[in-house]
Amino acid sequence: MNDMTPTQAVPVLPDAQTVTEVTHWTDYLFSFRVTRPASLRFRSGEFVMIGLMGDPDPKTGKAKPILRAYSIASPAWDDELEFYSIKVQDGPLTSRLQHIKPGDQIILRPKPVGTLVHDALLPGKRLWLFSTGTGIAPFASLLREPETWEAYDEVILTHTCREVAELEYGRRLIEGLREDELIGELIGDKLRYYPTTTREESPKTGRITDLLRRGEVQADLGIDTIGPETDRAMVCGSLGFNLEIKEILEGYGLEEGANSEPKHYVVEKAFVG
Repeated sequence: MNDMTPTQAVPVLPDAQTVTEVTHWTDYLFSFRVTRPASLRFRSGEFVMIGLMGDPDPKTGKAKPILRAYSIASPAWDDELEFYSIKVQDGPLTSRLQHIKPGDQIILRPKPVGTLVHDALLPGKRLWLFSTGTGIAPFASLLREPETWEAYDEVILTHTCREVAELEYGRRLIEGLREDELIGELIGDKLRYYPTTTREESPKTGRITDLLRRGEVQADLGIDTIGPETDRAMVCGSLGFNLEIKEILEGYGLEEGANSEPKHYVVEKAFVG
């Protein structure tokens, strides 16, 4: 046997990053942090494709990566990247991803994109961040971004989940923001947090879309009118929710914007959860 024969190389994940921290919030919600590629530049609110390798093909023996779009929940200045995810027991990716632990590797394609960025909105006075479930992730990034607080007089985060336990990630986020040495000073009294639940009783029960239509949100927050002169909005949630909020916002006279043409509100189309 020739001693110079190269040994079989150990397969390495493409675009690999290392998991540094995992937090399980409920039986079906978890967040995790990973190392950040040195070359990665992104705008707070954007998303990247992340994933794991699938099982080898029975015929070829080759494995393909299973990738999904995930909003980056950490701000652009953070040394690491944070993600917030659902657990789907028979999901091609999350059935595996939910079992990751510090030291494991994931695939991270370092090409950030997305519409939930400040560049896609015209200047305004009040910024609404409408989210359901893990749709709060891009707003976790934007709320920790100094530009958000420099650009607006008031920022309202609405987060609608089925049960109270599912609001915990957002509650901790808000708590941390107020106590943050850097961001806390910028925030002052600009931040309004409006959590609601749809299946379990809580201080505010109901779908945010219904509460908006009834004028309950506006009454609770002391807002007289919503309109294109003052209000800007970002939307991230399930497809049905996104469409409903779009209809409501356009009823107020707001127009949908994009990176190439900033307007009054933007919706993240890649995210559904």
